[in-house]
Amino acid sequence: MTRDKSPYSAAITGSTFLFYEFKRLLPLLMSENSEELLKKEIEENQYFQVNSRQSRSRFVFEFKRRYAAVPARFWKMWQNLSESGQRAGLFYAILKTYKLLFDFHFNVTVRKWNSIDKQLDSSDLLMEMNEIASKDEFVDSWSDNTKHKCISTYLTMLRQTGLLNAETKTLQPVKLSDEEFAYYVYEGEEWFLEACLLYPYEINEIKTNLV
Repeated sequence: MTRDKSPYSAAITGSTFLFYEFKRLLPLLMSENSEELLKKEIEENQYFQVNSRQSRSRFVFEFKRRYAAVPARFWKMWQNLSESGQRAGLFYAILKTYKLLFDFHFNVTVRKWNSIDKQLDSSDLLMEMNEIASKDEFVDSWSDNTKHKCISTYLTMLRQTGLLNAETKTLQPVKLSDEEFAYYVYEGEEWFLEACLLYPYEINEIKTNLV
């Protein structure tokens, strides 16, 4: 499978989670003059606070993808969430942007959470990466370094979202208020509640409380 036909990308290795950077640039992404303002920001670095112009350009490209992965109304709601809610919301957009991370999350992380062993490390994800590579020529063409960087980036995102304890490498659920989960329920995106490592009874409880 060629790069053009593959649903996978290693672009995530060059942009990581970048919560604070994304938050600073969100008003520009939401603006009617978004393209003009983002081009100006790449040159002037007024909000980014990232020294490298090349990095700013790469980040803007990936931020635009994440922003476009969900409806604009999501980001209006996102601005009023707690920091935990915003981190979870950014992870939601990231899962919708990058199929590789979505597959990591549901084929490895969620399965781990539902098993007895709730610890997650790079070896678990490497097995999934190898499985994907066996079916996708483009992923198979990646260097070992690129594959490991994808895995490392994903684990960092889990830690920064609050889904993985950095010291124990143990998975843990994201605890948000029912109101912060409301968007995902009302928009038919209940899969993200599972992605937050909530058990079915917890999801049902949230849905009941929102009625």
